[in-house]
Amino acid sequence: MSNEDLRDDIDFGNQSIPKLFKKILIPTLWGMFSTALFIITDGIFVGKGVGNDALAAVNIVAPFFSVASSIGLMLGMGGSILASIHLANKKIKTARIVITQATASVILSLLIITGLSLLFLDELLISIGASPDLLPMAREYASGIMPFLIAGGLMNSIPFFIRLDGSPNYAMKCSIVGAAINIVLDYLFIFEFEWGLLGAAIATSIGNTLGAVMAFVYLFNRDRVLRFVKVKLSVKGVRMSLRNIWYMCRLGGASLIGQSAVIILIVCGNLVFVRDLGTDGVAAFSVCCYIFPLIYMIYTAVSQSAQPIISYNYANGSTPRVTEAFRISFIWNIGIGAALTLGLIIFAPQIAGLFLDKGTATYEIANKGLPLFSIGFIPFAINMISIGYFQSIEKINKAMIVIILRGIVFIPLFFYIMPHLLGKNGGWLAVPAAEVATNICLLFIYRKGRR
Repeated sequence: MSNEDLRDDIDFGNQSIPKLFKKILIPTLWGMFSTALFIITDGIFVGKGVGNDALAAVNIVAPFFSVASSIGLMLGMGGSILASIHLANKKIKTARIVITQATASVILSLLIITGLSLLFLDELLISIGASPDLLPMAREYASGIMPFLIAGGLMNSIPFFIRLDGSPNYAMKCSIVGAAINIVLDYLFIFEFEWGLLGAAIATSIGNTLGAVMAFVYLFNRDRVLRFVKVKLSVKGVRMSLRNIWYMCRLGGASLIGQSAVIILIVCGNLVFVRDLGTDGVAAFSVCCYIFPLIYMIYTAVSQSAQPIISYNYANGSTPRVTEAFRISFIWNIGIGAALTLGLIIFAPQIAGLFLDKGTATYEIANKGLPLFSIGFIPFAINMISIGYFQSIEKINKAMIVIILRGIVFIPLFFYIMPHLLGKNGGWLAVPAAEVATNICLLFIYRKGRR
């Protein structure tokens, strides 16, 4: 297949920004939506086919997904920004080296993390909220997921490079194929073969792996502008690689911490809900933990669509194009956030009923909590697009300040404060409060930047 067969008509430096943004956004949204859809479908199948306790067990294992995703996003975002700058300066070979180093780093780091996690699996599961009742199920699910974390990491990193190469539609296909396979296998393994949680884990692992293989093969094709190249293993070459990888980690570090914030959100939520509402509370909160990736991925799709446009034109000194790309992406995120909030408030009973049996205590807890949780979607949209913008223009410190305040400081703080102030509803409002507090800090950062 030739280069023209896969590359789309994209010119980061000259096409009108609205047209360019739309060309990247639509396939990126579809790709992210398909990934989120298989996560949600997985939750529905587990809840209906295995039970509420199984749903809670999956939520206990969720932080391992977030670790793989965060490393993939960090090196994908950082590598894409750095490669964008090199492409804008006509340094194509250097851009190829960058994406090769980023991909190799994802694989190596997740190999190490997977090995260590399997050695201390029970201890890790207990430390992030697995009760004695949930531990066997969490262990069962983790045993089918852990060996394939690398595929999850690659599915979060390589699409950055494929989009930068001008092929957002192919990146979308990788996500859709992986998601479709996972949904089909989920149904077969859970309902037809009755393999339980292990079947759900295997279905997810196979879907992720096939999508990652599709993405990986793209960058081996010598017709691509961006493709894998051989990296020198001399002392000087290794030193240069380490320097590049370190800078990519700095550029994409906010994405790592952003995904780490998802882990913190899940762990803090699990601990608060199991303390205040028991296993039913954790299972109800797990519905939010299935919905939240959908919200996160939609906002990430908007940010990732704007990133190559902003980074490329920032490197070229085209400030008006940078400003326009940021403005358009900001408006899109706010509009999507408003629609999602309204949808969750109106359809909370139906959404809770997809995962949980109606009339149960777990269902009632989720039905009352989901509208409260959705209050944070619009302020979250503002935070996400702002962080992505700071990363895209190499304002690393600003991006890190915002993401650390949001994910490391405010989320744990408000999970501690809100239940004391508002009782059992406080847990649902902890994340919205953290998002609004971050908005206030962002306002000060923008005003200081203007001065």
